[in-house]
Amino acid sequence: MVLEKSSLLTLQKALDRLEESFKDLPAYNPTIEVEKVEAVLSTVAERMKDNFPYPHPLYAGQMLKPPHPIARLAYTLSLWINPNNHALDGGRASTLMEKEVVAEIAKMFGWSTALGHLCGGGTMANLESLWIAGQSSPGKKIVASEQAHYTHNRICGVLALPFQSVESDKFGRMDIRSLKRLLDEGDVGTVVVTIGTTATGSVDPLSEILKLQSQYNFRIHADAAYGGYFTLTDNLRPETTIEYSLLKEVDSIVIDPHKHGLQPYGCGCVLFRDPSVGRFYKHDSPYTYFTSSEIHLGEISLECSRPGSAAVALWATQQLLPLEKGGEFAKSLSRCREAAKKLFEKVSNDGRFLTAFAPELDILIWAVKAESVSRSSLLAKEIFVQASKEGLHLATADLPIKFFVENFPDMIYDQQRITCFRSCLLKPEHLDWIDHIWQTLDKVTRLTLTK
Repeated sequence: MVLEKSSLLTLQKALDRLEESFKDLPAYNPTIEVEKVEAVLSTVAERMKDNFPYPHPLYAGQMLKPPHPIARLAYTLSLWINPNNHALDGGRASTLMEKEVVAEIAKMFGWSTALGHLCGGGTMANLESLWIAGQSSPGKKIVASEQAHYTHNRICGVLALPFQSVESDKFGRMDIRSLKRLLDEGDVGTVVVTIGTTATGSVDPLSEILKLQSQYNFRIHADAAYGGYFTLTDNLRPETTIEYSLLKEVDSIVIDPHKHGLQPYGCGCVLFRDPSVGRFYKHDSPYTYFTSSEIHLGEISLECSRPGSAAVALWATQQLLPLEKGGEFAKSLSRCREAAKKLFEKVSNDGRFLTAFAPELDILIWAVKAESVSRSSLLAKEIFVQASKEGLHLATADLPIKFFVENFPDMIYDQQRITCFRSCLLKPEHLDWIDHIWQTLDKVTRLTLTK
């Protein structure tokens, strides 16, 4: 694998341009001890070799996607300034950039007057969303699918909010009948709808949940940390497309630009449809908020110091790859989805494997066909290890057996969860590598099953 380095010349030119803005200041020429820095940096490079090849298409395991070169360069360029987007005095240009990119993300969901900002990632974004939910509906319960990210339960513990999980159906989505039973108890204030679950990429039935909202009057928070950007694609299932079209009706949305948005960690985003929720953030900092009568981002954020570099990188990326349907960025996401569909087709047509359900986004799960759940789980672990030795890096997950029962009812269910394969095909290049991935998977499976 070759690491892209040609863009470093572009960085040098951009730094020269940035330097021009300081030419009228008194002479100040900071220096470094290059030899010592080089020695340490060389050691860093050596230590960093202890990693899986995350940027390569043969890494098809966890949710790891390399940032776009423009994001990497813009982030690095901004570090010579190192802006802090807590207040305008610490990040004048980067604050404006953040407001612009957040407005563009909100527009992607059909919102023109939303309140929002960037934050450290999906966990912090969800924390702010649930904090606002608790402020809006004091004492009311937060509910989320059992397949929702574990962070919701943990966040509610941090915020001292009551939480309860809702059963999922055989497709990994929130079960509407189970949700209705909880709503009948009368103490639910917020329903978390997951738009792309971490384990399977399943999309909760927002259309059905909205119908219940009109009857039970609760808030809806959409955790679209993983799947949010797929609203731009043109190759989702018709049913899934409907769910995405309704995101404009929810109360808050979380999305992670550091996943499909091609950004370095950490870059999350939280959005509120009703800007008046900003009243819950209201506070004063006379030694910070003094340079402008305009709102400072720190006034609508639980975080204080925040990297302006994240806003600069995202701004540059969205300039190069606008968030528009039919655009280059949207097409790259469609390729990720096509890759998952193509691999699912190969797996489902092979008698050695057991599929659950077709992928809704770009995540798919499958298991090894065996006489029992325990035996299938053991084989999956063995194939996982052998695949890694052949350069193919998958992931495994322990998931409920109900996802697989319908497709293989003759299996002996000697345990309630099955260890299966899980692949996040979130690089558009994966589509060109599916045949290679399949050939390697076929080889290691054949060797494992004939031992």
